[in-house]
Amino acid sequence: MKRFYTILFAVLLTSGLQAQSFETAANAVKNMGVGWNLGNTLEANGEGVQQGLDSEVYWGQPYTKPELMKMMKEAGFGAIRVPVTWYNHMDSNGKVDAAWMARVKQVVDYVIDNGMYCILNVHHDTGDGSTHWLHASMTTYNNTKAKYEYLWKQIAETFKDYDQHLLFEAYNEMLDDYNSWCFASYKASGNYNATSAADSYKALNNYALSFVNSVRSTGGNNLKRNLVINTYAASNGAGNWNTHLLDPLKELTIPSDPAGTGHIAVQVHCYPNISNLSSAKTEINQMFKDLKTYFIDKGAPVIIGEWASSNVDASVSDYDANRTNYLNFVTYFVQKAKEYNAVTFYWMGLSDGSYRSLPAFNQADLAKTIVTAYHGSGYNGKYPTEDDFEIQYVVNYTQDWAELFLYGTWGDSGALKLSDYSGIRIEMDNDNYVGKLQVKIYGDKNGTGNKEQYSPLTGATTTVNFDASQLGSTFIRVTLQTSVGATTAKVKKATLIKKDGTEVPGTITVAWGCTLTTESSPITSVQGIRYSPEQTNKIYNLSGQQVTNPRRGIYIVNGKKVVIR
Repeated sequence: MKRFYTILFAVLLTSGLQAQSFETAANAVKNMGVGWNLGNTLEANGEGVQQGLDSEVYWGQPYTKPELMKMMKEAGFGAIRVPVTWYNHMDSNGKVDAAWMARVKQVVDYVIDNGMYCILNVHHDTGDGSTHWLHASMTTYNNTKAKYEYLWKQIAETFKDYDQHLLFEAYNEMLDDYNSWCFASYKASGNYNATSAADSYKALNNYALSFVNSVRSTGGNNLKRNLVINTYAASNGAGNWNTHLLDPLKELTIPSDPAGTGHIAVQVHCYPNISNLSSAKTEINQMFKDLKTYFIDKGAPVIIGEWASSNVDASVSDYDANRTNYLNFVTYFVQKAKEYNAVTFYWMGLSDGSYRSLPAFNQADLAKTIVTAYHGSGYNGKYPTEDDFEIQYVVNYTQDWAELFLYGTWGDSGALKLSDYSGIRIEMDNDNYVGKLQVKIYGDKNGTGNKEQYSPLTGATTTVNFDASQLGSTFIRVTLQTSVGATTAKVKKATLIKKDGTEVPGTITVAWGCTLTTESSPITSVQGIRYSPEQTNKIYNLSGQQVTNPRRGIYIVNGKKVVIR
């Protein structure tokens, strides 16, 4: 019996020492460097998205591959936030589907195995909408407390042996029963209700405490794991247009932690309007001062869990409209966060849609700007783009008149002017799609719909000129539509052509009634050349046609593939 107790004590001591070896939350945040969100992936949800691993691709992103995380690491990112929605993978008793938990674990492993930190959260179980079951109200908290704690115990048990590189985030953007943003009860009558607001902040603090206690109760490395709680709506307190903007910071209570002090971080999100960059910088400065006052000075480091500018989801974002201004903002934001020992996780972009499957950056200059703003201009990261791959996008149309986006999304913001753009060029793998596929262009609003232009494919390469008589003055999206029902096609590239002759890459993503995969191979054994008019060797495109004035792309010279840059 004495030997038994000796062994038991040794086991408990070893377990305790392992937990005690965890770095503090402040050190973890500092060591993360800069981070990125694996957005619109494991958190995808909506009507018709219930149990099933296919929800991962429901919002147009591909299945995540380990190569994507390797690329982010090699670029210079030190942490990945993995948003996950759980309600659509839970049974009526709150038990998480085993296959879904296994897939979440697999993606987390992709991050950890590449030497990065990972933040795993409960995402669209909170938010604005009817499917979100976690609301900042005491009535909702009392009704969901057991289910919420059970969810976190399941997650914590699955990952309790993971080391300090894995952090848990309690909830994402939790709102009150009014679905108020900015601060609690903002959408109440009169834009504020003191009683309702107090109830919401009390509920949020109760959820935070339930989260901490549930995780700690599972033992193992969860005894000291660094945990993350968010302010109400993940609000950051910035701005001066309302006296209650700082309430989410003032009213957040850091939970009493069985692990002692130093293992809880606070997260906020930040999407400032940067149309006036000077004013935006002033607001950013004040935001970090307030975060320091309310959290950092009290021992809770700060994580900017999502950030970009206010129109990050628009068809024409600040990144597209004024690149210089946007990169200036990005540099300033990252450097200011570093000054306060805060970590930033950029929201989604950088590598989006089919680019993630290559993997490659579709905003390589932005990724490099984020990394060098933190590590310095001399940092030698890798930023592959689609030009480093031979790519074919394989689209499987499953029904009549299904569409593939060549440019744009279903959102109606960010229409492009026909005075600036002349057309679009589509390159297919061959000319077998003549009579089967057509280009559909959505123009000006016309009542409840859009003016439209239809142009059939005419060969392996088709250039469609925009027709103002059919579209009006703008276009908002361009799709490739089947006119023969179910069929498969391979798209090599879509390129918007501007009036001044410059070109803008399209964005090939799923619209509706189709699925999309990619076939790609890195370009590793071809020589890179820069074309000049003095070049004497004949240049041919991949269809065997001689080209006298090539644009960027892959060509044949003297029987060899070359890259024109």
